[in-house]
Amino acid sequence: MSSLVQNNLKGYLRQDGRKGIRNLVVVAYLVECAHHVAREISTQFRNQQVHLIGFGGCYPNSYADKMMNALCTHQNVGAVLLVSLGCESFNRLRLQQTIEESGRPVKLVGIQSVGGTRKAIDEGIDFISSALEEIKSVPVVNISLSELSVGVVCGGSDATSGITSNPAVGNAFDLIIENGGTAIFENTGEMIGLEKIMSNRATTPLLADELKKAVEKAAKYYSIMGHGSFAPGNAEGGLTTLEEKSMGAYCKTGNSPVSGMIKPGDIPQKTGLYLMDIVPDGNPRFGFPNPNDSSEIAELIASGAHCVLFTTGRGSVVGSAIAPVIKVCANPETFKRMEEDMDINAGKILYNQATIKEVGQEIVQKILSLASGQQTCSEMLGHQEFVLGYKTFEPIGPSCLP
Repeated sequence: MSSLVQNNLKGYLRQDGRKGIRNLVVVAYLVECAHHVAREISTQFRNQQVHLIGFGGCYPNSYADKMMNALCTHQNVGAVLLVSLGCESFNRLRLQQTIEESGRPVKLVGIQSVGGTRKAIDEGIDFISSALEEIKSVPVVNISLSELSVGVVCGGSDATSGITSNPAVGNAFDLIIENGGTAIFENTGEMIGLEKIMSNRATTPLLADELKKAVEKAAKYYSIMGHGSFAPGNAEGGLTTLEEKSMGAYCKTGNSPVSGMIKPGDIPQKTGLYLMDIVPDGNPRFGFPNPNDSSEIAELIASGAHCVLFTTGRGSVVGSAIAPVIKVCANPETFKRMEEDMDINAGKILYNQATIKEVGQEIVQKILSLASGQQTCSEMLGHQEFVLGYKTFEPIGPSCLP
């Protein structure tokens, strides 16, 4: 704990008392028909802190609504431009009201009502120009690790992931919890067979039962749909079985007690370690619980993650809108080949050039550096990937909360 440098860490104070490590403007389209206009607006500010997100569906979905409300009021967000076609089913007025009540500048541009594409783009550009100036007055205050929330995903896993990057992240998570922070892991589809081990770490018997049920739901989903989390790319990277991948993925959770379980868009009200259940509730429907890594990242951010750790063996390049993504590379050969995209070389553990504990501390120090103005590789390269689709969830019960 004492070796962590927490000097000169600054956060942006929001009206609700939360602190962000970024102060950006979000452009959010509320239907695919408004995507082009929103993109044209955001690209006018390419080298500035303006990020594009959106929901493409026209049919209403409570999950997408919850996600968009959480993302547009995320602590890293200073102002929001909503771009609507005008006839979509998304409750744009309620979203606008939610953002207004959070104390953030917000404008709703309706393409149909303003008179079409060019006029909507002009209105959007005018608002963002003024919003970028306005959010400069957001109070800048001290922030510490105890006030940060960190999520984790893995993608492009290979045979080194479970022995370098994932255990190192688990060590980092333990450090975060030790220092009073919040850590969120997800993907119950990679916990199948490990539910008893994970449940034994629950802080209450009722929570242990909920954790077990979440993994059983994932197993049922995959069984009915005929697929799982083990992909051809994993096999090409040297992984042999789903069990091997799951055990390696589980290492990301560390050894701290599991404080609670949440679903996408639920924000932990207390610090600690949380499992995010990303598998939809109800009868399994066509598709995947998460179509790609970017949708998982968006869900972690919607649940309050200031940044997201991304472990990869084969080498993913994605970043994200709203919150920085830190790439923890498992494979030393991948790191050497893709160094410009990777933040942490966990592969040096294989060569005895560092211990798991030392890389864990390096990861936490990288997290802290984001609050002192440093950028991740994906940020410097301009990555702002974002995916949001349809899902169905039931609210979590009291047994899931600490």
